[in-house]
Amino acid sequence: MVRCSSAMRSAMKHQFIIENAGGAGGIIGINKAAKARPDGYTLMLYHIGMSTAPALYRKLPFDTLNDFDYIGQVADVPMTLIAKKATASANFTEFLSYIKANRDKVTYAQAGIGSASYLCGLLFMTSIDAQFTQVPYKGTGPAMNDLVGGQVDFMCDQTTNTVPQIKSGNVKVYGVTTASRLPSLPEVPTLDEQGLKGFDLVVWNGLYAPRGTPKAALDKLVAALQAAVRDPAFKTRLAELGAEPVPLAKATPESLRTLLKSEIDKWTPIIRKSGVYAD
Repeated sequence: MVRCSSAMRSAMKHQFIIENAGGAGGIIGINKAAKARPDGYTLMLYHIGMSTAPALYRKLPFDTLNDFDYIGQVADVPMTLIAKKATASANFTEFLSYIKANRDKVTYAQAGIGSASYLCGLLFMTSIDAQFTQVPYKGTGPAMNDLVGGQVDFMCDQTTNTVPQIKSGNVKVYGVTTASRLPSLPEVPTLDEQGLKGFDLVVWNGLYAPRGTPKAALDKLVAALQAAVRDPAFKTRLAELGAEPVPLAKATPESLRTLLKSEIDKWTPIIRKSGVYAD
């Protein structure tokens, strides 16, 4: 949010005050934004969790699809499939065979129900049609520490967290979750090209306002967001973090709403099939 607000501030000539409203898997912050006065002065930047909350929670105090006005997509964060350094598998094909042959003892680290690593684990299990043990941690840091230490077998997480470990040689990398290879890891093949056809997962981020925000205010915010995603400094900073700014065509209300609806449709059956809820 800091990078986005800095870029938008330059376009709008207004100061942004950032409030990190965590708790309950982000539900407290989303609800606070949904209930805020729709005057154009309260915005919410949130990730893929907007599309998974309706399936993860049996009761929500808001409607993710209809309780917000949309400003646009902001940035995507790809993910990478990594394993402990001592893993013997030389490539993804061998690793997949290992998982299927040892499904009762293979362990997967994730940062808690609803986290990006949790979602990637669910999608991966669905794609390979095999089970493995998900080990929940209280956050990405402890999960990554145990993976690097060899206490768990593998993990799938955002490039912002994995690239430093990959570059340092602390883990093995078996693939990226995007449809195309990443500029930051050009030598690492996608999971799709290694046999998991159609596997495409990024942690997308969108900018929202409370429903009922005046159109004039929304128009200014959309223009500021589009100025931000065109800003070379913003693009450079995101790239340094392992994230990717969206193309200008995606920094629109229509694009964000379409994405959210399609992602809800994608994740709802996957999550409900797992039978795991966050409440």
